[in-house]
Amino acid sequence: MRKLLLNLAALLLFGSSINYCSAAVIPSTISSTNPDPATVKAAIENFKSLPRKERKERVKLAKKEIKAFNAAKKAGKEADTNTLLLVILAILLPPLAVYLHQGEINNKFWISLLLTLLFWLPGVIYALIVILGNG
Repeated sequence: MRKLLLNLAALLLFGSSINYCSAAVIPSTISSTNPDPATVKAAIENFKSLPRKERKERVKLAKKEIKAFNAAKKAGKEADTNTLLLVILAILLPPLAVYLHQGEINNKFWISLLLTLLFWLPGVIYALIVILGNG
């Protein structure tokens, strides 16, 4: 997620995507969780000073990058470091784990909620299948 935010910031401010190797370009955004307010304000002013056409183009590129990120996440290409926590949560609260894994309230969430309310064990099994499977 942090890489996505850095790429979006780079798209909006510099017009191109960056990676972790270019940490020397924007050291404050990578080294700390909260960027310097003066830097953010200067970046916003810099963005606002761009011509309207270029601003629209950068916003369009940022939206395209978000769509690509979401598509990669749904395809399972994103390394999921929270799988263990989701499995533990699936044992305790299966519908919540399904919701956090899916990122939205969809049919899988409702099925998990129904199974958990009616029969707790099938709800846990279904949540584990959703989290650990490709669905």
